[in-house]
Amino acid sequence: MSVSDDSRRPALGPDELERPVVAIVGRPNVGKSTLFNRLCGGHHAIVEDEPGVTRDRRYGDADWAGRLFRVIDTGGLDLGAAKATHEEGARLAQGIIDQAMRGVAEAELVLFVGDAREGLTTGDHQAALALRKTGKPILWVANKVDRGADEPFVADMYQLGADEVFGISAQHGRGVGDLCDAIVARLPSAPHIRDTPEEPEDDRARPIRLALVGRPNAGKSSLVNRFAGEERMLVDAEAGTTRDPIDTPVVLAGRRYVLIDTAGIRRRAKVDLAMEKIAVAMAEKAVRRCDVCVLVVDAKEGLAEQDAKIAGLCDEAGRALVICFNKLDLVDLREQEKLRENLARQLQFVPWAKVVFASAKTGKGIQRILDAIQGAYAGYTRRVTTGELNRWFEGIVAKHPPSLYRGHPVKLYFIQQPQARPPTFLLSVNHPEGVHFSYRRYLANQLREAFDLDGTPVRIVCKARVRKPRS
Repeated sequence: MSVSDDSRRPALGPDELERPVVAIVGRPNVGKSTLFNRLCGGHHAIVEDEPGVTRDRRYGDADWAGRLFRVIDTGGLDLGAAKATHEEGARLAQGIIDQAMRGVAEAELVLFVGDAREGLTTGDHQAALALRKTGKPILWVANKVDRGADEPFVADMYQLGADEVFGISAQHGRGVGDLCDAIVARLPSAPHIRDTPEEPEDDRARPIRLALVGRPNAGKSSLVNRFAGEERMLVDAEAGTTRDPIDTPVVLAGRRYVLIDTAGIRRRAKVDLAMEKIAVAMAEKAVRRCDVCVLVVDAKEGLAEQDAKIAGLCDEAGRALVICFNKLDLVDLREQEKLRENLARQLQFVPWAKVVFASAKTGKGIQRILDAIQGAYAGYTRRVTTGELNRWFEGIVAKHPPSLYRGHPVKLYFIQQPQARPPTFLLSVNHPEGVHFSYRRYLANQLREAFDLDGTPVRIVCKARVRKPRS
């Protein structure tokens, strides 16, 4: 099976193939995320032996026998939990159920997954009944089948109203091929991979990949929901509701985006649970596969040391950066000015980052965020011709030449831009080690001002001039 997951595939545009959607549902901890990873060719969802790890809907792209379809991984459909737990837990449990049923509503086909080792439970009966009421076609899957030892459970699943049951091991891949055959057979609208349009070369035609990062409970998921125009992410007052990075394709004002909501990044010393450590690691990985990082800061709480560390992570990864002070509705003008002062002091190493104030709750400032993102992305992808660069370079060097190096002049011969994303400039010099970091920073600032590179890091690489041997 060849696959492409949402970390690489763009959001669908008007010229792309529409893929039918398959939703994976079932009780908590029956192996839904493992099956999602198997279908989508990687370890993109968090997999742990703890119920409730997946809480939001997660999307991935897969193909089988040359046919393309989308897969949704959903949270556990535990209908009893919303009634059995305390009030706060019940609200969260109900939110997970609502997210799962939204995924079912989007799907053309549902995979109901049961745990062959645990056997049929009341929860399976409740979930199956809820799914049958939707009228969606269902494929019944008995997961964790170990070489025939769990065949009795496969037979038991017929009690749920199944006409055929697929016994598989998502972890080891046994039986998944037969399941995939059945999936594409029931999706006549699934396009063929040969009909997929090529990736556009123009950066303006590509979706902008955004990673929303920050400390727990800063409002990242609320921003995703505001952008998406629906409750795509589960939002709760409990910090750490989001565990798995979720990719959400959206189109806003005619521009395509992929929004990557991530788990709140805590200080590593405060991350004790193995599952949270995985979530934080995946959030850090999400930064490295995005174009623009939006660092979401709770404006009421203000900046903290961890915000500076997250900004440093974005800078290290070479990603464009927008700092969004969320919850604008909770702070007045005086408090906003104080936040700006603290920003200049605590995040002085990323003075190029774009800064906006907004409220995901009220929608105020949302357009400012989009404008900042587009501006940062434009700088991040900007390419400057060698001719333009060297005309600019001559004036800059004449105005402010570099300092001597060990008593010798440092000669700067020419400059070129070998790559964008982020803009990276190569200096040809006689003594690369003699170009002090402060002079590189000066050049980066001048480049940013001359060529409108705000919102993105600028890399300066110095290379010794290679002299051609005399003939």
